[in-house]
Amino acid sequence: MFSAIIFDCDGVLVDSEVLAYEIEIALLAEHGLSFGREDYLTRFMGLSYQAFHAAMDKEAELRLGRPLPAAMREELASRLRRTMEERLTAVPGANAAVAAVTGPKAIASSSTRAALERKLRQTGLWSAFAPHVYSAEDVPRAKPAPDLFLYAAAALNMPPADCLVIEDSIHGVVAARAAGMRVWGFLGGGHADTGLGARLSAAGAEDLFENWSALSGRLLRPAPR
Repeated sequence: MFSAIIFDCDGVLVDSEVLAYEIEIALLAEHGLSFGREDYLTRFMGLSYQAFHAAMDKEAELRLGRPLPAAMREELASRLRRTMEERLTAVPGANAAVAAVTGPKAIASSSTRAALERKLRQTGLWSAFAPHVYSAEDVPRAKPAPDLFLYAAAALNMPPADCLVIEDSIHGVVAARAAGMRVWGFLGGGHADTGLGARLSAAGAEDLFENWSALSGRLLRPAPR
């Protein structure tokens, strides 16, 4: 059984990953780095802000022989914020599913605190979780390290083994398993491709759900271990 639920945010509660992918891929291509969709989502989705830019700098050094321009970080942040403000919505069914969960719950996200709060307020999800909204900035090591999930469990005063995590990224699934938590894979975000389920299962997700309609009933009826 599980006693608390810890939700990832991007691609699980808010449909931001598909927008972020669109903006990131385009900007990186402008600077000489191109990626295939599956490769990009597998390697970089779910990373914190710092980890993402460190990975991109390493990729640029390997492939281009030079670092990315320092100004690119500011340009990417500006494009992402503008796009999120104009186009971000909740993942269909997320608001109702979260509202139905009356037990302990939290968010553990790789986003920055400021971006996380903006996205949750914009989509009407902030009040369902506050104050239990936790960012990669709250811990020394972001996903795929277990720190953030352990931090959220401690804040909820729950043993890690009693927590269920809902994730849509390989890095998140690996982090949840490393924290000693159960983890289910979510495939309902706009970014999900046909291979996402297999990748999440391979990373350690014990079950997969295509959308919130399929998942919400299971959250209200905890399954035995």
